[in-house]
Amino acid sequence: MPLLARTIAAPVAIEISAGAVAGLQPLLADGRISSGGDVAIAVGPGQGEALAETVGETLPKAEVFRVAGASMDSAQELIASLRSSFYDAVVGIGGGKTLDVAKYAASMVGLPFVAVATNLSHDGIASPVASLESHGRKGSFGVHIPIAVFVDLDLVRQSPAHHTRSGIGDAVSNLSAVADWRLAARERGEAVDGLAMSLARSAAEAVVNRRDDLDSDAFLTTLAEALFLSGMAMSVAGSSRPCSGACHEISHAIDALFASPGLHGEQVAVGALFASYLRDDPLVEVLDACLRSYGLPRVPGDLGLTREQFATAVHEAPGTRPDRYTILEHLALDAAEIRKRVDAFDETFAV
Repeated sequence: MPLLARTIAAPVAIEISAGAVAGLQPLLADGRISSGGDVAIAVGPGQGEALAETVGETLPKAEVFRVAGASMDSAQELIASLRSSFYDAVVGIGGGKTLDVAKYAASMVGLPFVAVATNLSHDGIASPVASLESHGRKGSFGVHIPIAVFVDLDLVRQSPAHHTRSGIGDAVSNLSAVADWRLAARERGEAVDGLAMSLARSAAEAVVNRRDDLDSDAFLTTLAEALFLSGMAMSVAGSSRPCSGACHEISHAIDALFASPGLHGEQVAVGALFASYLRDDPLVEVLDACLRSYGLPRVPGDLGLTREQFATAVHEAPGTRPDRYTILEHLALDAAEIRKRVDAFDETFAV
């Protein structure tokens, strides 16, 4: 009998609106996640801590755990705390780093995870991937996707604007990642998941041509949905492939070599523009216009990197994902040729 459909893991609830966090307690009860409110709340610094107090008023049985940084050590500390008592679920409140730690810890102890995002800095809100630092390098770890996702637009507006810009960079970089996946299919016969690719591309296209205000409800809702769709694309693909190509390889190398001079989405924005330039992609002008319109970094200097430093990162980038085939692996440029391409790229876009 032919396979007529496939089952895709997805959150049971998604709420993107101003004041969305007010619906957390009813959802936990009505969704039978935690009728008694016996949950562990993982919070990061800043908004997360303040919000935990507000949530605690409606969830008096909840226990709050503070998370410092997106490291494996932080995740292991949280795992130990979760195993010391009984909880119905883990609720992560904060930005991408806090959510990644909480998502990983929840997966390791087998508890449902509810994500409450206080900013829109990257596509980890609902993805099956947690990015954690281990032994001085960032790694990606497979996790269960959240059972519910809340994005409170009032809280997002209170976060630094460059966090929202970072989310834009992460979303539109899908265009470059999808192009790399297609390249791998043509050159190496790599299997491509059409649904995952469609979700990733649709997420990017929903944002790349927008020009409305950065803090408007309409734009923030579109961005939140795009980041959510990116997470779903990765869930469908079973890897980060539809949303991570040369753009992310370059960013990972920048992290390792130069201690993350920009936010993740800012770095992948520059990486995506450079990769699209190498690919001679007709979408490079559309991508550049979007980044320029919303004030994102576009060239190495915008990240505080010299041309030489960026060229070094490009040279080292393929080593960050040895199993991934992108325009960088395809061209296989030596250090001297990379520097020439970086110089030409910078001269073209640094205006």
